Amino acid sequence: MRREVARRAIDAVVFDLGNVLVRWDPYAPFAGRMDPTEVERFFVEVDFASFNHEQDRGRSWAEARAWLAGRLPHHLPALDLYVSHFADSLRGPVPGSDGVVRDVRAAGVRVLGLTNWSAETFGHAATAAPAIGLLEDVLVSGQVGIAKPDPKIFALLTARFDLDPQRTVFTDDSRINVEAACAAGYVGLRFDDADGLRRDLRDREVIR
Repeated sequence: MRREVARRAIDAVVFDLGNVLVRWDPYAPFAGRMDPTEVERFFVEVDFASFNHEQDRGRSWAEARAWLAGRLPHHLPALDLYVSHFADSLRGPVPGSDGVVRDVRAAGVRVLGLTNWSAETFGHAATAAPAIGLLEDVLVSGQVGIAKPDPKIFALLTARFDLDPQRTVFTDDSRINVEAACAAGYVGLRFDDADGLRRDLRDREVIR
């Protein structure tokens, strides 16, 4: 009886998507289409991580293109190529993660998603990694205009899905995002690979 109580201390697991359920490589759309030196210059000069975070926060690609046209217009062809071939950036399922999602579902624990993702490209996600289709629902940053690690998105996660953070595991490959989840009261687990996540979930008796 004590073991059963401990196992049910967690009643939901929230998965990040990119590089947790689906592999994402932002360089892949350029392969064979643009000189690698020019690609690297694009990523560095636009500060792609920050640039893309604005897409995650709800900026449209049309707005992004207008912003770039006013500052670094010579990189517009690279941006256009990235957007038109975005599907190529999704490199298929993260090995083993599908099985983890299935194990959590089989244990009677809710499975949800929280992802930093542009609203305009999120439609490609489920076809690239079938495990995404197994989730009860996904909170997409680009659709709500808030992105991790902003505390507001964890508050919205809690309210939208009626979660008890202390009884909910959140897993992400980003240390900063895991720390933000912990600050919001969630049980944060850093994702390195599916085997490691499975061990962590077994340690907490979420799955067998």
